Amino acid sequence: MKTYETENLRNVALLGHGDTGKTQLVSSLLYTAGMTTRAGRVDDGTSVTDYDEEEIQRKFSISAALAYAEWSKTKINFIDTPGFNLFLHEAEAALPAADAALLLVHGVGGVEVQTEKTWSFLERAALPRAVVINQLDRDRSSFDRTLEAVCAAFGRAVIPVQLPIGEEKSFRGVVDLVRMRAAIYDSDGSGKGKDSEIPSELQAAATKAHEALVEMVAEGNDKLMEEFFEKGTIPVEDLAPGLKQAIAGRRIVPALAAAGLPNIGSDALLGFLADFFPSPGERGAVEGLTHDGGEPAKRKMADSEPLSIFVFKTVADPFAGRVSYFKIMSGVLKNEATLSNFNRGGSERFSHIAVVAGKTQQPVPELHAGDLGAVAKLKDTLTGDTLGEKSAPIVFPRVALGEPAISFAVEPKSRGDEDRLSTAIHRMLEEDLMLRFGRDPQTMEFLVSGSGQQHVEVAVSKLKRRFNVEVTLKAPKVPYRETIRAKAEAQGKHKKQTGGHGQYGDCRIRLEPLAHGSGFEFVNDIFGGAIPKNFIPAVEKGIVAAASKGYLAGYPVVDFRVILYDGSYHDVDSSEIAFKLAGSKAFKACMEQAKPCLLEPIMNVEVTVPDTSAGDIIGNMNGRRGRVQGMDPKGGSSVIKAQVPLAEMLSYASDLTSMTQGRGSYAMEFSHYDVVPQHISEKIISAARAAGHGKEEEEE
Repeated sequence: MKTYETENLRNVALLGHGDTGKTQLVSSLLYTAGMTTRAGRVDDGTSVTDYDEEEIQRKFSISAALAYAEWSKTKINFIDTPGFNLFLHEAEAALPAADAALLLVHGVGGVEVQTEKTWSFLERAALPRAVVINQLDRDRSSFDRTLEAVCAAFGRAVIPVQLPIGEEKSFRGVVDLVRMRAAIYDSDGSGKGKDSEIPSELQAAATKAHEALVEMVAEGNDKLMEEFFEKGTIPVEDLAPGLKQAIAGRRIVPALAAAGLPNIGSDALLGFLADFFPSPGERGAVEGLTHDGGEPAKRKMADSEPLSIFVFKTVADPFAGRVSYFKIMSGVLKNEATLSNFNRGGSERFSHIAVVAGKTQQPVPELHAGDLGAVAKLKDTLTGDTLGEKSAPIVFPRVALGEPAISFAVEPKSRGDEDRLSTAIHRMLEEDLMLRFGRDPQTMEFLVSGSGQQHVEVAVSKLKRRFNVEVTLKAPKVPYRETIRAKAEAQGKHKKQTGGHGQYGDCRIRLEPLAHGSGFEFVNDIFGGAIPKNFIPAVEKGIVAAASKGYLAGYPVVDFRVILYDGSYHDVDSSEIAFKLAGSKAFKACMEQAKPCLLEPIMNVEVTVPDTSAGDIIGNMNGRRGRVQGMDPKGGSSVIKAQVPLAEMLSYASDLTSMTQGRGSYAMEFSHYDVVPQHISEKIISAARAAGHGKEEEEE
């Protein structure tokens, strides 16, 4: 495998709503570039980047995957990402590896919910991008209609650099608006077009679109603007570098035409990426810190800089162990190098570094700044870690992902499964940053949390297939919280006299409510040594421990302030444990007076449905205690925005499918906590007490 210098590298992430054809397009691009001997198909389970059994079976991407194509002396690293909302965190987490992106938009469906969400990811990551209007061979597809929707959603910076030749089943080629030439494709699926004149019926439209592109490129470049005013146009030799500069500066978002399955437009797209997308070195210096929590630092993405790499993904392989995917942020990584981990300390040996194409790894002797690679069996390194030369430390920022939306209780099917569960699932947590695993201290159940039911089901399926661990899922748990609505004060005294030393701790506290989302605040207001300083943290620990077990129904108490203002101690009998128990008792006594109530998670929900179903969906939302915030029309569909309690959304996926005959989709993310209505709160508290939680649980 040839190694590539930084200026000949392109790192391109593919993002977009589910079913826009990202994975199929990557497979077609690889085939066109001669990287594969046949064109892989998602429907046949032979695509390069959907190689996991779960992805093959479900026919959609679950995690981000890498592949590369060599084209025109350039190596293009593709990062194929999921588009379904439950797995969208994988797309966001992979963006540090990219230097530019293709946002795929369905030629029939247009701009959809996840199109906008993935665009927001690109905005946050400040990535140059292009829009690919894909699947233009489908019935009812339209380049013009879809382009209009994209411009309406994302602004006038979106401008076509290609026009399609033909529509729907007659789509057979593209017009290059930079060079003003056409590429016509045969039905052999090779992806390689024949260079030709622009068809006469498209000549006027192409000329008009070319002039609009020229004006847009000139608009932000004084030199080109002068040339434009002098000559009335800009020649290709000046237009091309001007367009490249405008894309890198995010002034222009070019729009291209393609159809992944029949492989139309692939060589034109590969050429565009090689010619117009920025190399890693052209992105400018990368920002980091001198160490965790340290001073800001910058590093150029160049071979001449000290070596540093960023691990952007981890895969748990039952045979190869932990496989770490990384980007060379600076310097040159040679095989068998030993690097320091700046996040965790310690050093790691990089044996058998490789470049990745789906599940295939190709060994390489070295990788240059900006390139992507993989290595197996690093000891302690996890996703988000920075490694490099010990003498030049730098830490690059991790991607901050949202919190899981749903939790399930899991039960191992056998004793053997129970023994293996913890090890196997912790390997899975290394791979999927949105998964959480822990034990409920109240119920002693194992809980797996994820972005949605299907996300958790996929994780359980992987446990069985990869690690031979079988578990059953129980009904999802709603993460309720408890809080207070009034001030209270109380004394907590723990006094016990037995043979020898007794136990004595006494404290007085005030409890005050805080605004939603404030968490917990502890104020030490002790004067005159009523409680020695060394026992004050024990009081706080006791309060935190009691709050974590809840008061009404066993859910953690949040959004309150505790002021410790008085107490007493005994020279001999006082101890940390005595004051911890005193703090716990004082907290419980305060809770009796503080008007405690239950809080429930409220979700921001966006439902995209055909216009004919909008009324039914709004009625259903109201029945779920939802507050509809608004409705936006979008190309024959309606996007309904609402805030709905999570407890009412647990069965929504199947209900939405039945209400819309499978044509509806929804996305959901956490918004805030709000007070549970009294009649529902009473049922939750009664159920919790029947299970032994809340204020009637046994005292310590």
